[in-house]
Amino acid sequence: MITSKIKQIIQIALSEDKVSRDKTTHLVIPAEEKGKAAIIAKEKGILCGTEIVRFIFKKIDKETKIKFFAKDADLVHKNEKVAIISGNLQTILKAERVALNFLSLLSGVATVTRLFIDKIKKTKVVIKDTRKTTPGLRELEKYAVLVGGGKNHRCNLAEGIIIKDNHLKAVAIVSKKNKVNHKRLKAAMENLRKKTKFPIEIEVETFQEFIEVARHHPDIIMLDNFSKKNLIKAVGHRNKYFPKIELEASGGISLKNIERVSSTGVDSISIGSITHSPNALDFSLELV
Repeated sequence: MITSKIKQIIQIALSEDKVSRDKTTHLVIPAEEKGKAAIIAKEKGILCGTEIVRFIFKKIDKETKIKFFAKDADLVHKNEKVAIISGNLQTILKAERVALNFLSLLSGVATVTRLFIDKIKKTKVVIKDTRKTTPGLRELEKYAVLVGGGKNHRCNLAEGIIIKDNHLKAVAIVSKKNKVNHKRLKAAMENLRKKTKFPIEIEVETFQEFIEVARHHPDIIMLDNFSKKNLIKAVGHRNKYFPKIELEASGGISLKNIERVSSTGVDSISIGSITHSPNALDFSLELV
């Protein structure tokens, strides 16, 4: 879990907070003072980031001891004691904010992911994240999506083929009026099949565009901002003529409409909001 990239992220956060130069703690707390503190959940949610917290405290002082009473993916409740930290009080107070910031952010992502999962738990639809992540924190946020029960879409541009609307328009495969140039699309598909083994996903914006793109047998078609009516039509067309194509709904998906979207028969739903605008889960650290 603690990869070299994550270690770099943590070091940046600790440097940003200048924990080694904490004026208040150094001037108020005796250097050898020992003590204990509890991390307490201030609201209900899915816990995520325990190993990050452990790494932060031990990076500042390897003698710090941390005991968690819950693990990543566990549901925690308001006022529940999540962990006890014991050791040098200067270390505990210096690391507090950085540790809680990570814990709050990642638990927030995991919690909102689980809320979406719970809404459609009676279906086989897969919830996927997107690349709409906090710059520099993608690896952590995508981990939190997994903890919440979702699946990761490609983690970066090198990990998959998604031909989006701007790609299609840039090479005149699709006109500004959403008309498909079949000769160009066929050539593009043949070229991709020769040069990559990645599944090929194509984004479409209208039902007519979907019908035309489906003729070229991409592995996945992303149905961007389709109405429920058009999602149902697309699923019916796929089931009848192209049963091997996976259909992914995307765009404007919220907790209010995800049940309607999942009921259409799509295979997956990608949701940017689970990483670009989750509510952080509130935690506090209190001396005991």
